[in-house]
Amino acid sequence: MNITRWAAWAVFISAMAVSGSPASAHPHVWIEMRSDVVFNDQGQITAMNLMWTFDDAYAQMALDGLDTNGDGVYSPSELDPLTRENIASLKDYGFFTVMRFNGQKQPFGEVTEFGQIWSNDKLQLHMQVPLKAPLDPTKGEFVAKIYDPDFFIAMDYAREEPVSVVGAMPKNCQLVVKPVATDAEVEQTRAMLSTKGPEWKPENDEDFGAIFAQPVIVQCKA
Repeated sequence: MNITRWAAWAVFISAMAVSGSPASAHPHVWIEMRSDVVFNDQGQITAMNLMWTFDDAYAQMALDGLDTNGDGVYSPSELDPLTRENIASLKDYGFFTVMRFNGQKQPFGEVTEFGQIWSNDKLQLHMQVPLKAPLDPTKGEFVAKIYDPDFFIAMDYAREEPVSVVGAMPKNCQLVVKPVATDAEVEQTRAMLSTKGPEWKPENDEDFGAIFAQPVIVQCKA
């Protein structure tokens, strides 16, 4: 790994490794997200597809030295070492993804479908995060949040088509993407947190970052 790409990787890892507080942390890497909720033929939720587009500054550092044949194009094979580094490290952080069913955090299976592309001068990482066991959305509420709990990586959904459905979602179910919190709502939440003691924790054993994350919800009518 050359020095420039090592620096980019160090920024990415530092952003994941250094802890901060919602009031004081500032992002070092910016990611625009798109996601899919994946259903099987039985209408059960089996996975989340994640598509992350990195900011230009990180991408330029990360790509340095990867165009091994000098053709000005970053092929999947040239990007493969960086992709595998990303996936291996993200595993230690749960891929910044939390999926809950009726409030209970759900375990993941192994992430085996992933890749990275360079297109339109943008670097995009995609992966499928599978659940260990399929979930029947007609029997409870499914909520997914994708975020860095320490706020060192800003992870925001794209304005257009941020979340989609793949597969056979039951007809009595709907996908709901909650809107981004307004500045007033964020300040209200921060004010609330400032009144809590050091032992206080959010509901459902969530971390503080989850309070500010934009939830994706599958809701079904009886």
